[in-house]
Amino acid sequence: MNGTEVLYDVSQRVATVTLNRPERLNAYTAALGDSLRAAMRRAGDDPGVRVIVLTGAGLGFCAGADMDSLSAGSASGGAALAAVPQAEPFDAQSSPDYQSAHSYFPAVPKPIIAAINGACAGLGLVYALYCDQRFAAAGAKFTTAFARRGLIAEHGVSYTLARLAGLPAALDLLLSARKFDADEALRLGVVDRVLPADRLMAAVRAYALDLADNVSPRSMAVIKRQLWAVGEQSLREAVNIGNREMLASFASEDFKEGVAHFVEKRPARFTGR
Repeated sequence: MNGTEVLYDVSQRVATVTLNRPERLNAYTAALGDSLRAAMRRAGDDPGVRVIVLTGAGLGFCAGADMDSLSAGSASGGAALAAVPQAEPFDAQSSPDYQSAHSYFPAVPKPIIAAINGACAGLGLVYALYCDQRFAAAGAKFTTAFARRGLIAEHGVSYTLARLAGLPAALDLLLSARKFDADEALRLGVVDRVLPADRLMAAVRAYALDLADNVSPRSMAVIKRQLWAVGEQSLREAVNIGNREMLASFASEDFKEGVAHFVEKRPARFTGR
């Protein structure tokens, strides 16, 4: 990672990735995007990391694209953001759906939890929706923003928002680009939990530590892959894939450990193998 746009910390097998432009509510720049991708690569490749938490420094999660890049209707500034360079695939073996500049989160083989501590708008909402789970601080504000900037549903948000909230709600939030708060986000299914702001990170960390300590990392990687693929599968395909993965699980060390620690009534010692 270059610069200080993204902070990276690992403790107790949980990697915390922090967007770090608090003076701009962590607004997106190309440098921040590059650093975020590098942080996710680092966490994804590190066998000592089992869960990833994504949050923002200061009062915001991510307020969307830095408006200086879009100021004065600049065609060149807009093009710089729209022409997102096609980086090397995060995982060349993953679905082509997960190989664009922003859609790579599903290819990270570990759960990614968004700790949405404040403003979450535009591209910030895109990133939050690509996370596997979303915990929000009470009072956090959300907006798709795009239509009020003369833009469209960018970077797959039309898919992820409709997948979580349903088509009518996605149409409302994308067409109106209105602001909505954490409580409404919870009702719509955009976030999974809402917590008092002063308890957000403690609650996210407790949840992440439970996954890191008590759940097979191999199981988490396979389940994440299964669930992100559901939208492109029939029930029959999902059953067949599940059956194949179940047989592979029976041959794994984590399955043996999963049975052994339960029978022996001791903490799990999963290895991911």
